[in-house]
Amino acid sequence: MNYILYDSSTRNHLLPLVFTRPVADIRIGILTIREKWELMLKAKTSTLTEGYLSAKFPLMEAEENLLINGSILPTKELVDAMHNLKVGQSLVKGDETLLASCLSGESLRSSESSEEGENIEYTGEVTKIYHAWDIFSKNGKAIIDDFALLTKGRKSAPISPTNRCVNPENIFIEEGAKVEFAILNASYGPIYIGKDAEVMEGAKVRGPFALCDHAVLKMDAKIYGPTTIGPYSKVGGEVNNSVIFGYSNKAHDGFLGHSVIGEWCNIGADTNTSNLKNSYEEVKLWNYAEECFVNTGLQFCGTIMGDHSKCGINTMFNTGTVVGVSANIFGSGFQRNFIPSFSWGGTQGFIDYELKKAFKTIEKVYERRNKVFDKTEQAILTEVFNQTFKNRRA
Repeated sequence: MNYILYDSSTRNHLLPLVFTRPVADIRIGILTIREKWELMLKAKTSTLTEGYLSAKFPLMEAEENLLINGSILPTKELVDAMHNLKVGQSLVKGDETLLASCLSGESLRSSESSEEGENIEYTGEVTKIYHAWDIFSKNGKAIIDDFALLTKGRKSAPISPTNRCVNPENIFIEEGAKVEFAILNASYGPIYIGKDAEVMEGAKVRGPFALCDHAVLKMDAKIYGPTTIGPYSKVGGEVNNSVIFGYSNKAHDGFLGHSVIGEWCNIGADTNTSNLKNSYEEVKLWNYAEECFVNTGLQFCGTIMGDHSKCGINTMFNTGTVVGVSANIFGSGFQRNFIPSFSWGGTQGFIDYELKKAFKTIEKVYERRNKVFDKTEQAILTEVFNQTFKNRRA
């Protein structure tokens, strides 16, 4: 069977986080959605996504293909139900959610609608990522599920006696990780420390929590779960119920709460995100699909930040702020609630962040991680720059 993770109509509600990736490459819990599927399927997947992303995330076709909704988190029951599908059948949940379709290569190439085949109702539980705020809202269960998936039948590396631990049986440390003189409280949920990650002295963690491979939790950090720090990220200060995708830094003091931060972001020292309005009203967020602010139904909601964006020291983000891709933000006072991609400035106003300047910075950032900012990446960001021109002129 050939497995394809596709972007559904949900995609536009998950911008700006998916300007630079398919929906399946969102990190929630310990793993990305794709990594979860590949572990459960015991197979590699390809992607059906936007044309400008397809060079980096190509589609692989076969004579028999299982198309899986990339915004759905897998379970064993769901995987079993999908494997029972025959060509021409689709698995659905209710009237609106298409979970998977089994298509022949000919049907896939001709874009034949799966609605013409037989729909089979799935009666089990389904976790779907509809909106950007679902990523932190549903992160607790995702960490618990991933923890069980990754640690089943395995034994944690020894926990150093310098640490103070509550429910150590709910703590898993991968090979090469360093954890010394930290306080780890896993009574509220599991704590996972990835390969070659480091928890520095004085850090205090309350689960559910995931520190992914090669990430660093700095001295005296205060972490309230459910929180995920993605691979190669460095985090300090205070963090509450947030997800950092990877390769991003919040290395200094300051508060990050009920937020999602993409890859290659940098949060300046003493930056603070407001996650609660003084009026205690439900928070509204900018929605790219609706082109307006929509009600999240949440009382706590901080900042959603796309890849490559950065902010200077002492930046103040309002409750419910959306920052696009490759924005450079600085200046005193509360920032506006929607900052478009490739914006340069702050409370005094914004200008366009020129592509040449943005690319020069990204090249330097990639070099620090021994990565190459190649033409494929440049083409993706150029398309994002063009797509978001109207947002910068609104």
